[in-house]
Amino acid sequence: MITLINLETRLRVFAEQFGKLAVRYDQTLEHSAELEAVINGYSRFVTDPDHKIAWGMLRQAELEELDPLVQALRQKSAQCVAIMEKYRALKLQDGEVQIADYFKNIEECIDKEFGSFQVTPESKVLLVGSGSFPMTPLLIAKRTGAEVVGIDIDAEAITLGRKVIEKLGAGLNIRLEQQLLEDLAYTRQATHVIFSSTVANKYDLLDQLYALTNDQVVVAMRYGNELKSLFNYPMRETDGSKWRLADNILRPHDVFDIALYQKEFK
Repeated sequence: MITLINLETRLRVFAEQFGKLAVRYDQTLEHSAELEAVINGYSRFVTDPDHKIAWGMLRQAELEELDPLVQALRQKSAQCVAIMEKYRALKLQDGEVQIADYFKNIEECIDKEFGSFQVTPESKVLLVGSGSFPMTPLLIAKRTGAEVVGIDIDAEAITLGRKVIEKLGAGLNIRLEQQLLEDLAYTRQATHVIFSSTVANKYDLLDQLYALTNDQVVVAMRYGNELKSLFNYPMRETDGSKWRLADNILRPHDVFDIALYQKEFK
């Protein structure tokens, strides 16, 4: 069983690796293999059943002691995931299509994204935090025929993502925009909204989304609590007068879980 000292030591190693690899990104593939290995190892770490048990046995004081490190890991791992997506997009331009373990895990999650709130060809799906390798829009559009729009605040991610769509999504109804939710007309049309687990302010955006969306919208919030909070921003309480938790899809073997929200009417 992992002790607190052993756990903290391993997490500090991950934090140091993420910090070094984040600053090495230079729009080339020079450090891509090293970053991929670290993120794949981190994915296995946070989904390991033994590690989950060990985390659950930590006392509150021990969790509080780890909290600054956990918060730093969330931020650093999210930054490195964004960079690894850029590497994957660059590799695709070079003709390489091999999928890393992390991406395989994410793709396995997408099929269960909305639970019973199924996406149909008539659906309009909005992804917040589409990244440089927009596999969620690609998979949803391919499997359902739905219209999908992805937004991201990173200009480079939008540029790379559009090249990925051109290569892998020809003919699909997908577009990527560097716009805010409130500036995107599509926000009001969306029937389904997905928040990436690595969007730090996703619950603030959810609160904002209440006034921007139609009454039937379903929101899928990717999140991670407990051990998974090392790799994801966790679930938060919502304003009960705006949003209700319609379903909570727990995926023990996946890197994040999914909370589904629908509007609450006064």
